[in-house]
Amino acid sequence: MNTQNLHDSMVVFDGLIVSNWSRAVFEDMKRGGVTAANCTCAVWEGFRGTMENIAQWHNWFKSCDDLLIQVRAVSDIQRAKAEGKVGIVLGWQNASPIEDRLDFLGLFKNLGVGVVQLTYNTQNLVGSGCYESEDGGLSDFGRDVIDEMNQLGMLVDLSHVGSKTSADAIRHSKAPVCYSHICPKALREHPRNKTDEELRFIAEQGGFVGVTMFPPFLPKGANSSLEDYLDAIEHVINVAGENQVGIGTDMTQDYGEPFFDWITHDKGTGRKLTDFGEIKNPPGFQRLGEFPNLTTAMITRGWTEKQIRKVMGENWLTILAKVWGE
Repeated sequence: MNTQNLHDSMVVFDGLIVSNWSRAVFEDMKRGGVTAANCTCAVWEGFRGTMENIAQWHNWFKSCDDLLIQVRAVSDIQRAKAEGKVGIVLGWQNASPIEDRLDFLGLFKNLGVGVVQLTYNTQNLVGSGCYESEDGGLSDFGRDVIDEMNQLGMLVDLSHVGSKTSADAIRHSKAPVCYSHICPKALREHPRNKTDEELRFIAEQGGFVGVTMFPPFLPKGANSSLEDYLDAIEHVINVAGENQVGIGTDMTQDYGEPFFDWITHDKGTGRKLTDFGEIKNPPGFQRLGEFPNLTTAMITRGWTEKQIRKVMGENWLTILAKVWGE
């Protein structure tokens, strides 16, 4: 199996990238054969900050139209592939941008936001995050948020969400939900990692799991290899099934210490939640331009072409079509 031919021919979808966005990053995404990705445009921001971030994205869609296509439907991902461009799905890692206004969801949907994580690490009006000392579960407002997201066609993400809040959300949602970027707790005990029971439950309810290679969540931390990342992917496949698993790198390309300091403090400025230690991605996949090396590693592992195509992108397209309705 020829790595480059296979990689160039398939749809590659990354379920979560939160890099320091720039034309250089977009060019590297194209270099790596990334067809499309869920790109974070809100973490701790409220309404105004998120609107500013989205305005910047819309400026990039104009100034980098030779590279980028804004994705609102699965057909846009297919068009990005056909035109050799990179499809951008605007996504949030927190429901904080809507503040206390349910009707803001529709405004952001119209601007192209297609994926919303309910909470980022701690408590908000929707529910509890994975670092909150007591997980109170999904609030009534949170149930309303999910109902509205289901109606609008926005994918519910539970990656940083607390266990009880996640279980409540999985049960309540009428559409499939996802963990866009997680690692299995069976391989490393960490508040951000998910147990086999959680992985099995979301899959049984028709949900989806994107597997991250963010070093703190892998068994060997900053010393992890691509082999360790594949171990994590294969573990999740064995638990959730190969049709409901994909890639969610959580690539933080071109960010430095100030960014990691911001995301590891509650609301960006509050108490310290965790210490990631050294952030060093596995050798051979430290930049988005090195995405083909993941395909090579899968081939070396003995994965079939069908399995590679599914996990690298086709499975993501299936769930997005179910949720977005197109």
